[in-house]
Amino acid sequence: MPDLFDYGRQQHQRLTGPLAQRMRPTTLEEFVGQQHIIGPGRLLRRAIEADQLTSIILWGPPGTGKTTLANIIAHRTRRHFSRLNAVTSGVKELRDLIAAAQERLGMYGQGTVLFIDEIHRWNKAQQDGLLPYVEDGTVVLIGSTTENPFFSLVNPLLSRSRVFQLVPLTEDEIITILHRALEDPERGLGRLPIRLTDEAARHLARVAGGDARSALNALELAAKTTPPGPGGAILIDLEVAEESIQRRAVRYDKSGDEHYDTISAFIKSVRGSDPDAALYWMAKMLTAGEDPRFILRRMFILASEDIGLADPNALVVVAAAAQAFEWVGMPEGHYFLAHACLYLATAPKSNSAGAIWKALDHIQQHGPGEVPPYLCDKTDRFYGDTRDHYRQTLQEVDGERGEYRYPHDYPGGWVAQHYLPLDMERPGWYRPKDIGYERTIRQRLAELGLLKDEAP
Repeated sequence: MPDLFDYGRQQHQRLTGPLAQRMRPTTLEEFVGQQHIIGPGRLLRRAIEADQLTSIILWGPPGTGKTTLANIIAHRTRRHFSRLNAVTSGVKELRDLIAAAQERLGMYGQGTVLFIDEIHRWNKAQQDGLLPYVEDGTVVLIGSTTENPFFSLVNPLLSRSRVFQLVPLTEDEIITILHRALEDPERGLGRLPIRLTDEAARHLARVAGGDARSALNALELAAKTTPPGPGGAILIDLEVAEESIQRRAVRYDKSGDEHYDTISAFIKSVRGSDPDAALYWMAKMLTAGEDPRFILRRMFILASEDIGLADPNALVVVAAAAQAFEWVGMPEGHYFLAHACLYLATAPKSNSAGAIWKALDHIQQHGPGEVPPYLCDKTDRFYGDTRDHYRQTLQEVDGERGEYRYPHDYPGGWVAQHYLPLDMERPGWYRPKDIGYERTIRQRLAELGLLKDEAP
């Protein structure tokens, strides 16, 4: 448990510190969000409730509850709870803490939970210094980091810890936290006659971008700087919220027409090869608090639906941008979104990948055809008379179709061969355009006599 001085300092902060500090939950029941890791029955929740925690790494963006979870563990564990901040602490502080932990364990049999905030700030040597004591159970490590631990932490430390990823809070979760702060008379603003409009609450939650601390700081600033109205109440409306969080409200309803109209304008601008318009609509969505992953998912679809083989790298670029975004996060993630957006907008366009719908429709209407024997996985499963019968039948139907021809045995790695069901002619669903890389594909198919321009 924390010592008396730590306890006194924490109690003082809970009464006089910033609103975000005062409103930190002290129990799992008060905690908002992250139900995928601390919801009822989840592994981390069970471990905390049973005080059977092993070393863990909490990874997530700011304001999502990493330090709060550590505080909840501090209140529940029977073990001694110690803290270090990797920004201000180093090897000396770690050695002193480890020595105290070893003494407690040896004299009283009491273990130690060590919380290291911003653990990614420690270099390799400092992280390696933890390993023996995590390994032998001198301390149970709780590390918090905003950086991807699989890149910022040494592998031996990762192998001794379980990584839990926290995600940005939803707008509704942040609104819940704001209302709790307004209703709590001890730790929050419940003693003040504040009226927060729904529009203002939604704006604070949206602009906070999943960061509860940012939203609470803005709410506290609004409450402290807004004079009471004629009736004595402090009204925090949209105008006040905009000033408090220093961003204008953007008319944008994620579940309404504005959401669908804006993403539609974005897609059509990219499809129409207008990079400025594409950036404009993407900027509107990001400013309004749209989930960047939603925009990336739409760009994944567009890369195949509207560009396809006209530029095969389009899909690769979006995939790389999406991965980079997950590794780096915001605000630098704007670069990756813009990179993918501009690449798609300026790439040659082809919707030929839509040929899959023609194939699916054919199967739906006519049913699946039989695989020709010579294309089956094992042609030797046709024995004796059965095999001879198939060969004779195939030769009668189509001459040389009875034997599989291995393309690499022929010049150019290609040989004429029927790959569809025996009673089906080539429908020509795929029609490459005369643009970008598809021009090369088109020329090759024409040379092989496989181009069927007259297909519907």
